[in-house]
Amino acid sequence: MDGVLQAIMDAIAPLDATAMTDAEELQAQLTKPPGSLGVLEPAAATLCGIQAQCPPTPLRRPVVAVFAGDHGVHAQGVTPWPQEVTTRMVENICQGGAAVNVLARQVGAQVHVVDMGVAGDLAPSVGHIDHRVRRGTSDLAGGPAMTTDEALEAILAGVSVADRLAEDGYDCFLTGDLGIANTTASAALVCAFTGADPLLATGRGSGADDATMERKVAVVSAALAQRPAGADPVEVLASFGGFEHAGLTGFLLGAAARRIPVLLDGVTAGAAALVARGLVPLALDYCFAGHRSAEPGHVLCLHSLGLRPLVDLELRLGEGTGALLAFPIVQAAGATLREMATFDAAGVPRKDER
Repeated sequence: MDGVLQAIMDAIAPLDATAMTDAEELQAQLTKPPGSLGVLEPAAATLCGIQAQCPPTPLRRPVVAVFAGDHGVHAQGVTPWPQEVTTRMVENICQGGAAVNVLARQVGAQVHVVDMGVAGDLAPSVGHIDHRVRRGTSDLAGGPAMTTDEALEAILAGVSVADRLAEDGYDCFLTGDLGIANTTASAALVCAFTGADPLLATGRGSGADDATMERKVAVVSAALAQRPAGADPVEVLASFGGFEHAGLTGFLLGAAARRIPVLLDGVTAGAAALVARGLVPLALDYCFAGHRSAEPGHVLCLHSLGLRPLVDLELRLGEGTGALLAFPIVQAAGATLREMATFDAAGVPRKDER
């Protein structure tokens, strides 16, 4: 294991148990029936555990990091979209015209695009962070998508993005992803880490027809048969994943090391979270599942990770859109602990008081 990565992993600590206990005790004193705020209550306690204080500090500076990369498996005809779309969409996001930009403006979030391995040429622009390992991965159908060294380089790049955004004062990280054919790589990773059947884990991505779906399932099945997943999470990532998966993995680890909450987006983020859990299980304690994607592999991810999605809107776009829609819910969870009155302060009798 790389020494720098090991140091990051060693820096990830458990959530603060005292703050979480304080949150649960405060919840019991608020003017509401116990448990009546549903998922908001454990979400608020998790925020307290992440920040090591109760009530938690308001989340005022969210940021979306959209990790972008291209995939050699595109050559297998697993998507109807040309690979050039990745480059054009990176440019669109940098110009503020994508769905992620629209939704980010609604909640006051900034958007940064991280080039992990885009195949096309990109001009420097505001919000563009260059960590390109190379121009797209190798074709996972014929062998490992990247070398172990490349996977480690990309993971460390993701850590550096987390460090940079934390130093810039952002207090909540939202994951985004972009890359034509990345749902094929995501499905392969989900199967490798969970043992799922490729037929159940592979989805239509950006609109695959039946023939394309058959190719996707066949490609994932053949790759897994040729290279069964081993015990080393980095080797599994290198075999089946993309540079954006690796960058997201490092991003999650870096956020956890700095005690910053993360809202995960869809199946690509879920696949990266499986890698991160394989490296440091505690890293998942700092993550919220923003939404449930329409991709079947994402449902398998959430089940394996033990994460409950905050919204379910049948999204399958990526970019960070689902995480952005869930962000106000996490904000609201923390606000309940800060702003609700207690029974004693409001003079409201409890159920058991006569």
